[in-house]
Amino acid sequence: MKRPLFFLALFSFPLWVFSQETEIILPTQKGPSIVPGSEPLSGTFRRLRLGMSLEELKEALAADELFAFRGDPDVSFLPVKEENLVETAGLSFIRRAFFQLREGRVFIMAFRLDPQRMDHYSVFTSLVRKYGEPASLNPQEAVWENGEIRVSLERPLTVKYLDMTVFRAILGEARAEESAEIFRRQGFLNDF
Repeated sequence: MKRPLFFLALFSFPLWVFSQETEIILPTQKGPSIVPGSEPLSGTFRRLRLGMSLEELKEALAADELFAFRGDPDVSFLPVKEENLVETAGLSFIRRAFFQLREGRVFIMAFRLDPQRMDHYSVFTSLVRKYGEPASLNPQEAVWENGEIRVSLERPLTVKYLDMTVFRAILGEARAEESAEIFRRQGFLNDF
């Protein structure tokens, strides 16, 4: 008589596995969370985080084996609002990384991933497992947001972190500038 393989495997376990001394951990006991989306949204990737200074960013990039950071040659100065842009090549899973600073602090981090080594579905499921379902989802991007931090997975395969407080301030400044321009334009037209 042939017995199914799982039946034989059940009886081939040593008896000590089923002894009364074995501790069984039930999901209701305290321990690490296994619930999908139970972690708070984070503005951190490895040693890199939103809000860090330019010097902290340079040190973190130089110490991380995922980046081919060359130091100051990878740092640009944007004279419009005295902002810095750091762009560096990535190694392994990351093709390129971009960091934008405002008032000396990182407020955008963007990582363009290598589609030969990583796929959109794997990154998406990892983010869902960590943060839960996205707040918005369309064919171009999936977005997780909590009011302070926005994490997005975009096409082509890019993960972005955004400090929403700084971003809202920039939008407010742009609206104020636009309103001033409209006022100047109307003043010019009134001169005729």
